Amino acid sequence: MNKGPSVRRGVRGEYAKTRERRRTILDAALEVFSEGGYRAGSLRDIAQRVGISEAGLLHHFPNKVALLEAVLDHRDDRSREMVPLESGDGVAMMRGLVRLALYNASVPGVVELYCTLSAEATSPDHPAHGYFVRRYVYTRANIEKGFANLESRGMLKPGASPYRCAVALIAMMDGLQVQWLLDRTVVDMAEELRALISTFADIDWDESTDDEAGGERA
Repeated sequence: MNKGPSVRRGVRGEYAKTRERRRTILDAALEVFSEGGYRAGSLRDIAQRVGISEAGLLHHFPNKVALLEAVLDHRDDRSREMVPLESGDGVAMMRGLVRLALYNASVPGVVELYCTLSAEATSPDHPAHGYFVRRYVYTRANIEKGFANLESRGMLKPGASPYRCAVALIAMMDGLQVQWLLDRTVVDMAEELRALISTFADIDWDESTDDEAGGERA
């Protein structure tokens, strides 16, 4: 009579082990791709960091392209935790974007990987091309909704367009990352982002924006 529950526990245990192994592979792949770029990073290097064979890695991810897509989604998990893009709450969204900029300053390798891949992926034959096209459509649409929410609450400044604010904000975020990577002493990504948003909308920057990310307001 105990056989059924025992089998179910075993299945759950195997699932948990597989999920944990996949996460370990993704962490290692993120490190390898961040250090040497996607094209230079090899499946063999990633497998060695995890302590498995290349065949063992391919059991979880059928090829390098599939692994790259999973790594990018893995990177986005942290962003989704910090920025409520789908909430429709413009204030919470803008505070979250500033928190994300603060967090990004603590992971330069990840920021470099994103900047390098987004530039390379403008080529239609790049394996991450589709990912970045979808990501920009998704991000632009949701940030536009956030600014539209601010507009409906009377917080968007006269003459500001939710769509144009969204386009400018995304361009600012990406451009700030490149400038910061080139010289981290001259650009404070979070503060510059906060300043830009403040030119579009009247937002009370709550102290929690900085406290939750471990930063300090200037």
